[in-house]
Amino acid sequence: MSRVRARVYGLVQGVGYRASVHRRIASLAVTGYVRNMPDGSVELDITGESSDVEAALAEAKEGSPFSSVERIETETLNGDSGYAGFVIER
Repeated sequence: MSRVRARVYGLVQGVGYRASVHRRIASLAVTGYVRNMPDGSVELDITGESSDVEAALAEAKEGSPFSSVERIETETLNGDSGYAGFVIER
């Protein structure tokens, strides 16, 4: 099992980024969340098999049709996120 917390920077709020990424990541075998952060970035916490986590990060880089991802910073974490599925947090 692998767990990564990622911060996505760029034009990622108010452009359908969370919904678009959630829709694609939710089909993978991962758990965790995607949520807006006060500084204008978006945070993802993703737990799953390494290949699924990497696929989820690729989806995060893709974003939505109206977003523009400048960079993603990742941090490897220990343990499980505690989520039963992959959700959008408000």
